Amino acid sequence: MSATQTVSASHDPEFLYEFDREPIPKSRLLGPGYFAGAYAGEHVAATEFVIGVTFVNWGASVHDIFFGLVIGNLLAVLTWTLVCAPLAVDTRLTLYWYLRKIGGPRLTSIYNVVNAVLYSIMAGCMITVSASAVRIPFGIPPQLDWYPTDFRFVLVVLGVGAVVVTLAVLGFKRLATFATVCSPWMFLMFIVGAIAVLPELFEAAGGNGFFEMAGRTVWTGQTPDGSEPMGFWKVAAFAWICNLGMHGALSDMALFRFARKASYGLYSSFGMFLGHYLAWICAGLMGAGAALLMGQHLVQLDAGEVGYQALGWVGALAVVIAGWTTSNPTLYRVGLALQAVTPNWSRAKVTLVAGIATTVVACFPFVFTGLLDYVAIYGLLISPIGAIVVTEHWIFPRTGLNRYWATSKGLTLNWAALLAWGTSVAAAIGLERSGLLHLFFLFLPVYAFAMVSYWLLAKAMGAGEAGPAEAPRPRRSVPASGPAPSPAATPKSWSERVSGFAAAAALGSCLWLGYSLLGTPPETYGAALADLHSHLTIPTLVYFVAGTVFFTLRDRSRKDGTHG
Repeated sequence: MSATQTVSASHDPEFLYEFDREPIPKSRLLGPGYFAGAYAGEHVAATEFVIGVTFVNWGASVHDIFFGLVIGNLLAVLTWTLVCAPLAVDTRLTLYWYLRKIGGPRLTSIYNVVNAVLYSIMAGCMITVSASAVRIPFGIPPQLDWYPTDFRFVLVVLGVGAVVVTLAVLGFKRLATFATVCSPWMFLMFIVGAIAVLPELFEAAGGNGFFEMAGRTVWTGQTPDGSEPMGFWKVAAFAWICNLGMHGALSDMALFRFARKASYGLYSSFGMFLGHYLAWICAGLMGAGAALLMGQHLVQLDAGEVGYQALGWVGALAVVIAGWTTSNPTLYRVGLALQAVTPNWSRAKVTLVAGIATTVVACFPFVFTGLLDYVAIYGLLISPIGAIVVTEHWIFPRTGLNRYWATSKGLTLNWAALLAWGTSVAAAIGLERSGLLHLFFLFLPVYAFAMVSYWLLAKAMGAGEAGPAEAPRPRRSVPASGPAPSPAATPKSWSERVSGFAAAAALGSCLWLGYSLLGTPPETYGAALADLHSHLTIPTLVYFVAGTVFFTLRDRSRKDGTHG
């Protein structure tokens, strides 16, 4: 979509229509900047505080973190780029409506309800994490049980949820714009927060080098209760499957259907290596430092407390905004899934109803206490559907079977797909319960089992039989050679240049304030940290004002056909 169209559409109620049931037209495609911003914003998120701290509690070592995360995140980026994005660009459909052509309306309804429930729980977790920061000024204690222990926390969750639902109803373009403004500052707050607690960590470790300090005070390779530590391959595997529902299970077809070309899948690296690498590392440092500052064990702190101890009220704000930028697109996916089940409802209406239910779930922070296991279970439950879609779209035409064979036979339920899905989940449960494979290692065998079993079952049920001609595939909105030439952008205005410079200067000031703490003597560190907490407020306010102006003016300065 061009920037001019974006601006005009923002005042048009019809802009809420996002081609949920049909291929995306060329006029609605988005450029690389939006995907980079969306992924950076979504994956530099509140859950990074939780996951980064959990690695510390689960006994990961320095080697496990710094090298295991590289392997796992690279595999995730490749899965988005080689599996999810090509299928999305080829069809220009959401997974939910493409699955309808493959599995029939009944299978799609079953999947969409399951997927929506799982995504609602995940979005609820993000809201809970944001609320863990909002609770601080009200004196509400950390909520570390599966149920709320303070009624005031419920009120905080309802307020945070109202903001999240509103943004999700507005649609993908607005979510991407919101994330684009927030993501540079959020990422910087992880870095500044980690720098801010380094003097405390070095003092406690008594080590000379960073890795020596980290091995003594942060990633020690030991768990608090003496259980088996996480280990290198578990760290790598989790980094890969953390977003399995989005890449391997193809849920992010909903986003990449807006992409000009499949190579935009590489922009997921902005989320993986800024969020699921640097942010996890910084969160681990912040968590260990916050525990030392408070004189408590890390398992007694929530994400809001970690952010507050490291960065003061700015850190608490970072947790809140990070939760918004993650829960918004997650709830957006919920709306897309349920909208396919309720065809007479608009996506906005479905998202509103789902958001209300999600906010209620967020009042019970049970997912927050077991986030790593939950995201693994979530991915395993829905990844067989991704394997089925990949098999029918790419493998069937190459092995003599017919695409959309169930639809051509007039079936409302593709029993081969349902059986392959069910048996794959059963196999995953059996492997995990038997102790043969850890939960984090089940993705590959389960995915392969789903692909093979579906191909065999479909062949046995008539996928290779001659029948009505395959329905014509949606015409690509953009030629394979790339988008049509577009007019050059209007030169930057004076206001755009000034606001951009002011935003960059504000971010630089935040970084300098954090850097100035390094080398602070132990006897003056407490006062210096308090000064940092108060001084970060001004450049943060300047950034959000100047950054919002800059991104707004930048969009307006572009002509039709020019994408960010």
